Parts: sequence; C-alpha cells; structure tokens
Amino acid sequence: MARTSSQADDPAMIAAIQMATMSTQYAVGWFTLALINAGLAQGKGRSGLAWWALSLLLGPFATLLIVLFDSVKPR
Repeated sequence: MARTSSQADDPAMIAAIQMATMSTQYAVGWFTLALINAGLAQGKGRSGLAWWALSLLLGPFATLLIVLFDSVKPR
C-alpha cells in the first residue's frame, strides 16, 4: 500500500513552521527583556516607560546602558 504525501510530511512546510516558531520565541524574549529593563531603570530612579520603549528598539544594548549609567540622585 503506497502512502500519499500530506502537508505534514512536506519538508518545506515543516521548515516554515519551525521558522515561525523561532521568530515568535525571539519576539517574546525581546519583549520580556524590555520589561526587565524597565524594572532595572525604575530601580535606578529612571523612567520605566521610557526605558521600556528604548529597550524595544535597542534590546540588549539598552540593558548595557542601564547597567553602566549611575542611579539618579534625589534632589
């Protein structure tokens, strides 16, 4: 009995699904990093919202900047 090929057996379809999953995981990680950066920034007395938005653009580079910048001194 010959088995007919279905979409589930198609290597191109499998590759497309894996790529979509990978890009979704990348986006979730990037967004999570932005939330972590917002918390780090607030802990240093800076605007969490501004650093969250900046982190969406810069990602790990924003984390480096937050870590390197000194805390804001209260007046």
